[in-house]
Amino acid sequence: MPKDSGIGASPKRREDVRFLTGAGNYTDDINVNGQAYVHFLRSDVAHAAIRGIDTSAAETMPGVVRVFTGADFEGVGGMPCGWQVTDRHGNPMQEPPHPILAQGKVRHVGDPIAAVVADTYEQARDAAEAIDVDLEDLPAVVDMKSALAEGAPKLHDDLTSNLCYDWVLGETDDALVDKAFAEADHVTTLELTNQRLVANPMEPRVAVGTYERGTEDYTLYTTSQNPHVIRLLMCAFVLGLPEHKVRVVAPDVGGGFGTKIFHYAEEAFCTFAAKACNRPVKWTSSRTEAFMSDAHGRDHVTKIELAMDKDNNFTALRTNTLANMGAYLSTFSSSVPTWLHGTLMAGNYKTPCIQVNVKAVFTSTVPVDAYRGAGRPEATFQIERVIDMAARERGVDPIALRRQNFITEFPYDTPVALTYDTGDYNGTMDKLEAAADIAGFAARRAESEKHGKLRGLGINSYIEACGIAPSNIVGMLGARAGLYDAATVRVNATGSISVMVGAHSHGQGHETAFPQVVAEMIGIDESQIEIVHGDTSKIPFGMGTYGSRSLAVCGSAMVRATEKVINKAKKIAAHLMEASDADIELKDGVFSVAGTDKSVAWGDVTLTAYVPHNFPLEEIEPGLEETAFYDPANFTYPAGAYACEVEVDPETGKVTIERFSAADDFGNIVNPMIVDGQVHGGIGQGIGQALLEGCVYDENGQLLSGSYMDYAMPRADDVPFYTVDHSSQTPCTHNPLGVKGCGEAGAIGSPPSVVNAVIDALQSGGNEVAHIDMPLSPARVWQAMNG
Repeated sequence: MPKDSGIGASPKRREDVRFLTGAGNYTDDINVNGQAYVHFLRSDVAHAAIRGIDTSAAETMPGVVRVFTGADFEGVGGMPCGWQVTDRHGNPMQEPPHPILAQGKVRHVGDPIAAVVADTYEQARDAAEAIDVDLEDLPAVVDMKSALAEGAPKLHDDLTSNLCYDWVLGETDDALVDKAFAEADHVTTLELTNQRLVANPMEPRVAVGTYERGTEDYTLYTTSQNPHVIRLLMCAFVLGLPEHKVRVVAPDVGGGFGTKIFHYAEEAFCTFAAKACNRPVKWTSSRTEAFMSDAHGRDHVTKIELAMDKDNNFTALRTNTLANMGAYLSTFSSSVPTWLHGTLMAGNYKTPCIQVNVKAVFTSTVPVDAYRGAGRPEATFQIERVIDMAARERGVDPIALRRQNFITEFPYDTPVALTYDTGDYNGTMDKLEAAADIAGFAARRAESEKHGKLRGLGINSYIEACGIAPSNIVGMLGARAGLYDAATVRVNATGSISVMVGAHSHGQGHETAFPQVVAEMIGIDESQIEIVHGDTSKIPFGMGTYGSRSLAVCGSAMVRATEKVINKAKKIAAHLMEASDADIELKDGVFSVAGTDKSVAWGDVTLTAYVPHNFPLEEIEPGLEETAFYDPANFTYPAGAYACEVEVDPETGKVTIERFSAADDFGNIVNPMIVDGQVHGGIGQGIGQALLEGCVYDENGQLLSGSYMDYAMPRADDVPFYTVDHSSQTPCTHNPLGVKGCGEAGAIGSPPSVVNAVIDALQSGGNEVAHIDMPLSPARVWQAMNG
């Protein structure tokens, strides 16, 4: 029988009531008395020197409060990068300044040049159009290979070149790697692109800055996944404000997908301008602005080689990747193609020799940073595509080739710096073969052929690393922040509980799942527990939500804080029942003395904590509130196997996804319904990347896909009903819940599954197509089929 409460149950998401009835409170819903509005004048060219800015006409226009340019931010810090990567020679990466408003140069279309604050948004926009900017065009640097060529125009004059870093992980001795490939019985080589994407959350970014002159207190309301990190970066690196005087609030957030992790110039500007103008200042991004100012994702060009012996055992893997940083380093951009990508190049496989080389490149484009999966999808796509190609070249079953090379003993130290603590990749593949009805595929292919369609089956096996940790290790690798999290459990006198968490919920269902954990531990109803998040004045210092870390890291902190509460409550209960606290048991919200019929209810104990009559104050403090910080000992390692079946119309090249199955190992699961939803959403985004989405620049750095007219988003009729199975569970061995993380898995496992299926379909029709770069649009597929 399914559980109806606690860990393992699937209560409906309580937060959905306010979202579905229009009662959500998003940043754009926040309006402060007397607020002004800001409009940013952005560059319409990709690379130019700023020779002059004349704001005189704009300053005299109706409603204008003040016009800002880069000159107003001289001496103010720029936007920081949170991770310093050291290159293969031991040198720190090149790290150019990133000003709030452009200074001296513009470096991508959308780079903010000036900002107009006015009484209304329309007045600010009109005044911005009156600003006269003298720009001297410079050559755009768009293609990464061209950007690295000798004599290429430099985007940042104070750097030696457009190369941010040249990084290597795994086997650093090139001679040993060359030897492994020279001795191989077979080598499969594949060149591929993981195209640039735009995250496109439903809610665009918004910032509202306020300043109280009497107290010198600042408040920033913003669409953020991690408000404490925004406050820290803005105070320590950008504006130099005293942290105790700054409050950052991230209310309901309408989707993040990574792009709302980062500290953006607009947030710092609104905070700065609120004091400078002595008025609250609000900015709401238009969708067009979002395309040219939100951090983009992916954008890797890779050559991958897989070596095998005569028995098809993997003997070596080598990858060389160009990773696009865009014009500036975003908050975590440097870590995505390195420590979040290179470390996963072992995949699920026991390949003994691996070398990963990444060259990060500055170009005249929007900065690139984490997007759902952040490095893990790029790694999985490379591995799973080259394995599928190798299986075809060797004439072996792609599932059998994967199984033959799976890691089967744990813990397992990979050649690329990770230790997998647990897993069962064969077991997960067993679940997939059953869920996807692999045995029935041949009959379904024959049926498709009767209707003139080509049917293909694509398989993928993935692993990801979640809950980036521990802080001391990632610090040695270049992280400029800790990666722990925190929770405060405050028990009220009547027994209800407020849990203040450092994680932020913007679609993950924390307000439902977190109470399930605490309720199970104490034995009270989940409705008695509320989750507080998103306001730095209310919550302990936590690192926010990204990298599928919320439950594994913040949830573990919540468990530790709840354990502290229970231990103290047992001491109070022991006093009430005149027993030793070592003999006190807690079950179903009732404290009892082991071996007796003595008991006292949870509510009686909590009331006693706050009304301590006849209470041993010298032994126990009044109150019942505890805080815990949790720093993980290791990553968690979710893994899974996916299968996709497609039909391809040979007349048009159109791809239709007919079936999609996912078998995931997420460790212990708190709310299966929420996990299903997370996987569904991730698969949808992965299908979007595989078939539809692509951010495109021309050779002049102009964004050609800057609206939904040109950037194709997946719709309901582009995706099938999914079969999802997460019954294959190997609990994480090092956190108290045994959980692993599930939010990014679907976006990691789905793109190679779709592409593998399309290639299988084309080859079944006699087309010797080895690879097609994403997105697999009808035009690309048709062109591949027709040479």
